[in-house]
Amino acid sequence: MAPFAIRTYGDPVLRQRALEVEEIDGRLAQLAEQMIETMYEAPGVGLAAPQVGVRKRVFVFDTGDGEGARVLVNPSITESDGEWTFEEGCLSVPGLSWPIVRPRDVHLTGWDLDGNEVSIDVTEYEARVFQHEVDHLDGVLLVERLDPDQRKDAMRILRARALDLRSGDPDGLGLLLGGDGAHRPDGAAAPGQASGGPSDRRVEGAPRL
Repeated sequence: MAPFAIRTYGDPVLRQRALEVEEIDGRLAQLAEQMIETMYEAPGVGLAAPQVGVRKRVFVFDTGDGEGARVLVNPSITESDGEWTFEEGCLSVPGLSWPIVRPRDVHLTGWDLDGNEVSIDVTEYEARVFQHEVDHLDGVLLVERLDPDQRKDAMRILRARALDLRSGDPDGLGLLLGGDGAHRPDGAAAPGQASGGPSDRRVEGAPRL
């Protein structure tokens, strides 16, 4: 079992700006270790401290580049450039993803757990991960990066979830789409229906952060 439960949409901690880490010590290292374990268990490729209820500016990540899990403390994006659209999901908004436009290239600074200053230039996928996690540290959720149509669709689904719908339709998709069988709660299209409409955005290959 993962050390932490991941906080999901509606939890106030996800809307609060995390506080600067004032001391890098053993307690922070233990927190990071538990966050990494929670991230892998989810599974996800990134996890910020507010997602486990801790208001500290620290996140962990593993982008699959062979370097394993890493930790960034008090990260800050100081430069960004370009534009890149990519399907993006979030561990705190489970089961949903959207194509989101973000800067393609970013420069990030921060600290590692040994107290060494970190200065990194990243692009595309890794830049996406860093931007998503820094958003979490600033109290910004994925849904705030959606365009108006995406956001309207997202809010309908999230409000339906908040009503604690029947277990057979945990995402609320069946109810939202009329309960006529046109779409199934598992995200599959009914016979004769095309899949992939805006209300059945489901995480498949999208990174969960």
